[in-house]
Order: sequence, then C-alpha cells, then structure tokens
Amino acid sequence: MINTLITSQTRVRLLKKFFLNSSTKAHLRGLESEFGESSNAIRVELNRLEGAGLLNSLRDGNKKVFQANKTHPLYKDIHSIILKETGIDRVIEKVIHRLGNITSVYLTGDLAHGNDSPVIELILVGAAIDREYLVRKVTQAEELVGRKVSYIVLELAEEEEYLGTFKPSDLLPLWKAEKTE
Repeated sequence: MINTLITSQTRVRLLKKFFLNSSTKAHLRGLESEFGESSNAIRVELNRLEGAGLLNSLRDGNKKVFQANKTHPLYKDIHSIILKETGIDRVIEKVIHRLGNITSVYLTGDLAHGNDSPVIELILVGAAIDREYLVRKVTQAEELVGRKVSYIVLELAEEEEYLGTFKPSDLLPLWKAEKTE
C-alpha cells in the first residue's frame, strides 16, 4: 500500500524503521549493513527526512545518529500509517475485543525495532483471558494481514518482572486499557 504512494523503497524502509517504534535510533553505517543498500542512497533519504523535520539527529562520537521527531505534527499520522501498513492495527482490533481483562499489549521482535518481518510478536497482559477465543482470533488476524502472529500471555502479577527483562527499545507499547476510577 505505502509503496504505491512513496516510490523510494529506501524512504519506505526508513519510515518503517523510525516511525514504528519512536525509540529506535540508527546511524548511516548501521542502516547500510541492515538494508544492504548503498550508503549514498540512504544518506540522501535521511537528509530529506531530517530536512523535513521528520527525523532528529545527534552526534555520538563521530557518528550522526537519527531518531523520529515525536514532536513533528505528522508523527502520529505517519506512525498510524506504518501500523496499518504492517497490519498490526488490525491484529490488535481483531484480538483485543471480548478477550478478557486485557490491560496492555506490547510489540516485540523485529517489528518493534522497525525492521520488516513476516511475524508479528506480541505480549498480551491481563487476567481471565479466554485462550480458546484468542487462538481463533489470532488465526483470523493472520489470514487478514498475511503475517504470522506469535504471542505470550502474561498475568498482571508477571508483567513487571517479565517486561523488566526488555530494553525500552525492544518493547513497543501498542495498546493500554483506559483506566476506570
């Protein structure tokens, strides 16, 4: 879908990399080896995105490190488009409702780092989760988005300890239940 709107595949890959998980940071040489593309093509696109204010950069020694500009007026819109492009929004929509007392959903794995992947890796946190319903909905979501969905279900008491084993850049919060008081 996004490939028809944006003809530069390098730009699409950079948008996915930085706008799927806003805590993702990367430098030119790292992107070059990750993407398997020339540094010049990546540099041109990084400069365009930085010039448009979509990316921020900072110096880390002799490296220029890039990160999504979360304060840009289009950040939320681009993030939403990238979620739709990967199918994550439909997986969440399909799985969350009537599942039980879900309090939060996190994305992990390659997609959380902004790298395309055939597998959507999720962590679901909650209580009294209907696991049979979950299996059915995950299967439906996989067919809908054309990707496999891998998931871990955590009870509320397990959340803090288990999620504490992840670095913040490895864990992308996708959904949180609204608090009722």
